[in-house]
Amino acid sequence: MRSFKERSGRIILLLAALVSIATVLLITIFIFQQGVPVFGKVSVLDFLFSTKWLPTGNPPAYGILSFVWASFMVTALSLLFATPVALAVAVYLAEFAKGRRASILRSSIELLAGIPSIIYGLFGIAVIVPAIRNIFGGTGYSLLAAAIILAIMILPTIINISEVSIRAVNDELRYASVAMGATKWETISRVVLPAAKSGIFTSIILGLGRSVGETTAVLLVGGNAAIFARTPLDMGRTLTMNIITDMSYAEGTHLQSLFATAMLLFIVILVLNYIVVRVARHSRMED
Repeated sequence: MRSFKERSGRIILLLAALVSIATVLLITIFIFQQGVPVFGKVSVLDFLFSTKWLPTGNPPAYGILSFVWASFMVTALSLLFATPVALAVAVYLAEFAKGRRASILRSSIELLAGIPSIIYGLFGIAVIVPAIRNIFGGTGYSLLAAAIILAIMILPTIINISEVSIRAVNDELRYASVAMGATKWETISRVVLPAAKSGIFTSIILGLGRSVGETTAVLLVGGNAAIFARTPLDMGRTLTMNIITDMSYAEGTHLQSLFATAMLLFIVILVLNYIVVRVARHSRMED
């Protein structure tokens, strides 16, 4: 009877794993099946390197470079804002925080991770956009506002994984550093953080993936203008914003171009996941 239960359990787990694999394959096939045909009508170079997006024009144009640039700008700025703060919080939680103080801070970070993106967007409209308007002028709706909101949203991802990585560093390294006369800060900066670098890098990459794929919050504060943003204070439209904006009325080549945009996002996420796997494997080999 026990052997039967064990076999049944293994089969159920295997089926669950196969369902996950099949789901990913079906999503991949569907996206590429819908997106690839657009390149029979629009060249890859025009699609990737043109800034003209006029799907209803005569003639129509399907260049997404403006959206790629906006996505890059927003993602880079969000990481620039979030990473130093997240690492500081992770170090504090792993090395200094104790008892009730640590519990309250961790609960707050978990709550931050669970807030729906629409709430972040509304917060951005009520607080971030007016602040940018008062400081820099203009409407306040900008890629900078989107980047600040994304920075807040990816904080929990970077903090949690970085803290775990820092805690996982062998205490013997800490003791050896202190024994050689290093201060607490010298030990953290020169011993602990370098030892935890693979986990920290992984957390940043996962935060990057979250930032690239976010839609609702950036849609509310980014301006959603299909133009080439020259500065972070300009309005813009990211790849995800473009998909959700046009999907409701797109058809034909226009619809195919949106799926091709989704293909690009899908490939980016796959590359990021591959980097995470490689970093984790390299870390295990070093250990």
